[in-house]
Amino acid sequence: MWSYQTWSLVLVLGVVLLRAGYTIIQTSRLRKTMPPGPQGLPLLGNIFELGIFQWLQFTKWQEQYGPIFSLNLAGQPVVVLNKFSVAADLLDRRSNIYSDRPRMIVGSELLTGGLLIAFLTYGDLWRRMRRVAHEGFNGRVSAIYQPLQEKESALLALHMLRDPDNWEDHLKRSAASTVLCAVYGWLSIDKSSDPIVQRINDVMHRIVRACLPGAHLVEFFPSMLYLPEWMAKWKREARSWFRKDTVMFEGLLHDVKTKMQAGIAEPCFASMLLEDEKKYNLNTQESAWLAGTMFGAGAETTAAALSNFMLAMVLYPDVMRRAQAQIDAVVGRERLPTFSDREQLPFIDAMVKEILRWRPVGPLGLPRRTTQDDWYQGYFIPKGTLVILNVWAMNRDPEHFPDYEEFRPDRYLTPSGELANSIPGTHNQSHLTYGCGRRICVGKDVANQSLFMDFATMLWAFNIEKAADVDGKTIVPSRTDVLDEGLVVRPVPFKCSIKPRSSDVVEHIRSATESFIKAKSS
Repeated sequence: MWSYQTWSLVLVLGVVLLRAGYTIIQTSRLRKTMPPGPQGLPLLGNIFELGIFQWLQFTKWQEQYGPIFSLNLAGQPVVVLNKFSVAADLLDRRSNIYSDRPRMIVGSELLTGGLLIAFLTYGDLWRRMRRVAHEGFNGRVSAIYQPLQEKESALLALHMLRDPDNWEDHLKRSAASTVLCAVYGWLSIDKSSDPIVQRINDVMHRIVRACLPGAHLVEFFPSMLYLPEWMAKWKREARSWFRKDTVMFEGLLHDVKTKMQAGIAEPCFASMLLEDEKKYNLNTQESAWLAGTMFGAGAETTAAALSNFMLAMVLYPDVMRRAQAQIDAVVGRERLPTFSDREQLPFIDAMVKEILRWRPVGPLGLPRRTTQDDWYQGYFIPKGTLVILNVWAMNRDPEHFPDYEEFRPDRYLTPSGELANSIPGTHNQSHLTYGCGRRICVGKDVANQSLFMDFATMLWAFNIEKAADVDGKTIVPSRTDVLDEGLVVRPVPFKCSIKPRSSDVVEHIRSATESFIKAKSS
């Protein structure tokens, strides 16, 4: 006699196989009218062809099949977009049907309890969370973060001069510190390995890895969700992490509330959220997850962009010297750059654009899901299709960037040296690293500010050049080797030389940060 558990397993597997067979047959019929794409295996389609760095495989297929192509992932239809114009046509101009997210069983439902704004379906809770995030980080309010960003940029330069060998740790510390202050009102942190930073980063890494195509079979065979936890380790562990992470995020929000009651809270995103709880109509758990993920998404992406900046400066010393010449002409050598100098430093803003284009920290946008059938350029895109934004291919489109492999900020400048008009369909960015449509990154203006001030301050303070090994041989870092850390893609660690541009640099920085350091220690 079979046991109850055996019968349960047979029943579940039978349902899974029947559902999979029906879906695969249906999808094979649909693909005849969908955009072209690789054929794949008879049953599982292209699921085993994605590889590790999926954006590279997508870009190869784009060269073969064009700016829009389709895939079959075990019966799930997928459409990949590879040009700015195509993304604008669908995700911007038809945003009413291209703003939903696919069902992410492990990453969204289990790991985050359906509370992560980036993965929420296009509905009421997403709209309420998006409203709060927009009011806290949009371009009209981004100026309130500028004094903090100026001070953190100066502290970053000071730390890098004092301990240049650990420059990557200083970048991570600075990015985390800036975002922690913006979200929770913290004045600063001393180390990138601060426990709370590590824990929140771990949360984001788990979530993003869980949502990569092919990470969990349950995404393709949803009936597996009904497997009992003793048979499904992934299910048991995901629910356990949600409980632990909720306790952490609610604790951080409670700390802000306690400081507010004591009258010692710094103005920040969390305090704004708590002050208008009734207005935003979010409960404690929803507010806690919203604030926590605002930090998790912002800190890691900023730090990765800064690492790409260091790589670019080492590989393109002429660009560094040109930027320094403009900074010296505008700022001089007696003070640090400030945001009041920004309009006179268009080359630095152009560098921000080029860093985000040249090496996007997120080469693939999070997938969308169509909410109704659609036709585009004669191709059928059925309801429920996953739509993936191939940012990597778009940011390297030869039509707009003929020398796309080169780091060349002046591509965004007019002949007179002013910022040129942005490429159409890119939301005034000239790249799509921040995404597009109704799901565009809500913190893009604050992020651009941070990168601008970090770039300007570091280039004012020191030179970033190739290092030498023990034999005096120049070390040239790899242009292509990267680490895919789930949430972001960053360069593999490399050595570089960081030296002050003058003997009084440290004294100027110390003077500029003195009041900030005193406030932090009090």
